[in-house]
Amino acid sequence: MTIKLVKENMKHRPMRSLLSALLIGVPVTLILCLVGLSHGMVDENNRRTQGIGADIIVRPTGSSMLSLSGGMDERVVGFLAKQPHVAMAMGVVNQAVEGITLGATGIDLDQFNRMSGGFNYLEGGPFRGADDVIVDQYYAEQKHLHVGSTVNILNRDWRVSGIIESGKLTRIALPIRILQERTSNLGKVSQIYLKLDNSSLTNDVVKDLKGLLKDYPIYSVADWTSLFNVNNIPGLRPFTVVIMVIGIVIGFLVVYLSMYMAVLQRTREIGILKSLGASNAFILGIILTEALMLGLGGTLLGIGMSYGAYWLIRTLVPASFPLVIVYSWWPIACGITLAGAGLGALYPGFSAARHDPIEALAYE
Repeated sequence: MTIKLVKENMKHRPMRSLLSALLIGVPVTLILCLVGLSHGMVDENNRRTQGIGADIIVRPTGSSMLSLSGGMDERVVGFLAKQPHVAMAMGVVNQAVEGITLGATGIDLDQFNRMSGGFNYLEGGPFRGADDVIVDQYYAEQKHLHVGSTVNILNRDWRVSGIIESGKLTRIALPIRILQERTSNLGKVSQIYLKLDNSSLTNDVVKDLKGLLKDYPIYSVADWTSLFNVNNIPGLRPFTVVIMVIGIVIGFLVVYLSMYMAVLQRTREIGILKSLGASNAFILGIILTEALMLGLGGTLLGIGMSYGAYWLIRTLVPASFPLVIVYSWWPIACGITLAGAGLGALYPGFSAARHDPIEALAYE
């Protein structure tokens, strides 16, 4: 009976119901997109790091998970290459291109090929000149590039010599010497990757290197990728909590206003139900059920809109914002939405339950 009454009421006022569900769906979309973006950035970073083929990462003094503080003397690369069990050491230069989400990496292509096995070229090939750049497929899609195209990076025009499959080291690769000159970092590198002759000795070598280079953060690749996750990124968890609270508040306000107006519009209907013997709990149940149905409908709309946002981002800026769909957050977003909807329906529901049937029937 309750479900039937709720369905008929929502069908009687379809525009109000649709707009309420749509407004509830907006914060659901924001939550899912935020979570999808953070997971996408972390997964992409870890996949590119693992694709290098290195066993150990050496970072500059004072660097954090999200930033590199200055650089290291390039001579450190040669020093590390001479250490026991180090088969190969490769220094790179990292430079932001568009905010913090997209950067270029300067590499010695021969060294990189020996360490990782080389890029998988979808078009073109390696650098052939000082003005050549290699980009991955997503950056090429975002900028509409092909081999031979010209692209402006760091206020300089570069010729695209190759387009590579995503998943190794970087989206934009430049000759290391040219990038050092361009960024005034001659003789410096941003990060050093080490490949060992025996990967099973990685933890022992890390321990030995920390004794030699006490001020440098040194990680095994396995430890680094395990640390670089959505739970350890500074500020991300509080920001996610804030967005979730905003979602609850928006759901609360939308449902509160919608249910309050519904109660005012249905005063005579409530009076009839109470005169027929409907209890206060039955009236409250009708209001709460309608609110939860709106919350569920808003969740479904939010999930649908998150797919729309995913398609739009993957079409327009796939390199800058690696958004993914995180299915495990669907029930969490649904719970957040239903909590806000339920809270928003309490006052209108209690107000409807307290209506005097005689006054309600005489209401105009």
